[in-house]
Amino acid sequence: MSTTTTSTAAPSSTPSDEALEGLLRAELHQLATTLGIPGATRLRKAELVEAIAAKRVVAQAAPVAVPGPAPVPVPVPDTDPDGTSISGVLEIRDGHAFLRTSGYLPGPDDLYVSMGQVRNLGLRTGDLITGTARSEPGNSGNGRKTGRSGRSNPSDRSERTDRSDRRTALGRVDLVNGRAPELMRNRPEFTKLTPLYPQEQLHLETDPGVLATRVIDLVAPIGKGQRGLIVAPPKTGKTMILQSIAAAVAKNHPEAHLMVVLVDERPEEVTDMQRSVQGEVLASTFDRPAREHIALAELAIERAKRLVELGHDVVVMLDSITRLARAYNTAAPTSGRILTGGLDAGALHLPKRFFGASRNIEDGGSLTIIATALVDTGSRMDDLIFEELKSTGNMELRLDRRLADRRVFPAVDPQASGTRREELLLGPARTTATWTLRRVLNALDTQAATELLIDRLKQSPNNADFLRKVAVSRPADAA
Repeated sequence: MSTTTTSTAAPSSTPSDEALEGLLRAELHQLATTLGIPGATRLRKAELVEAIAAKRVVAQAAPVAVPGPAPVPVPVPDTDPDGTSISGVLEIRDGHAFLRTSGYLPGPDDLYVSMGQVRNLGLRTGDLITGTARSEPGNSGNGRKTGRSGRSNPSDRSERTDRSDRRTALGRVDLVNGRAPELMRNRPEFTKLTPLYPQEQLHLETDPGVLATRVIDLVAPIGKGQRGLIVAPPKTGKTMILQSIAAAVAKNHPEAHLMVVLVDERPEEVTDMQRSVQGEVLASTFDRPAREHIALAELAIERAKRLVELGHDVVVMLDSITRLARAYNTAAPTSGRILTGGLDAGALHLPKRFFGASRNIEDGGSLTIIATALVDTGSRMDDLIFEELKSTGNMELRLDRRLADRRVFPAVDPQASGTRREELLLGPARTTATWTLRRVLNALDTQAATELLIDRLKQSPNNADFLRKVAVSRPADAA
């Protein structure tokens, strides 16, 4: 048992909540490091503000040193000599819990978490936990599997010997989702939150020259809590559209937590997305097994749910839900009910559950999911997956291969694209102008309508100016 003494507090050195909101993320990282907040570099801006504010509350409650005799030492429990600060995302599976410290996939540095800690603190899969690591005796470390005889695999034996048959486990829990652990026990459950239609638009328009997001705002607006599909044949520019949407969300809505989930993707596209997106980019490339694709997607959506439970707005972009459904079809046990194209009937339930998590919450918070769906690939399975999923969404953006072949970008089909209950997002005046625009475009064929829309947008500095021209003109003159 070791001892420590109370120290002086300086709460005035920490900015107020309003001042914290005005700081840049880099400044918040520096302040959090100065205050000794562990895992600060892994926290987003909103989580940094909460952690710094919680630190200030603790500092204000600490006793202030006054002249007099030395304070009586307060005994504290001994910590393990190799205890280090650590943070990661919790995953609970099959009665075991692990802290994923190197991303959302299992890794060699993951920590074992006892189920006693999970129950006592009310922890859930997807919680971001900051605490300390410690070593403890164990027959297997970090979730490594043993053979039927209970003995470790030969490849693991030398490592187990070097580690003296000990495993690294989570010790003290300091923060859960950037807040004190005791505050997490009574949080609401995601499934019990009341879903509503999206009522606040995610404005994607940025620069006049970024036409993709301007077109989306006009023909298929996205709201907080939207469940949208980008229906894309091959080589129609869906990756560029995803990057444009992600950049617009990061720029126009910094309060939203942005997550881009890439499943069964090409490695070079993963690198490109990581360099261009200001948010979390989680990827499992095509050379990885199907169960890894599934594990990444499931932990990512659970992380998003935990943030929504705390009132945050989360935007998840999935590329693609078709490949995720294929992974479920590969990994799921055969039910004996095989549909056309080799798709197992039971494999569609889990992609629907992922997609169905998107919702706008009545008391605050939202989970927006924008997923790409592949069509016209020559695979009957891909077409069937889209047919099953299209009725579950409330927004659809259709890309056209003929437009892409003519190098018309963004290759959006404005006639087939749309959003359910778009009037809740746009307001009366903008809804009227948008419907007038649709009447003009629907009188033309797809190619002419898209080329006309893009040409007129290039002549307008912003969408508001474009819609004003549409509203004051006659439908016949709008073209």
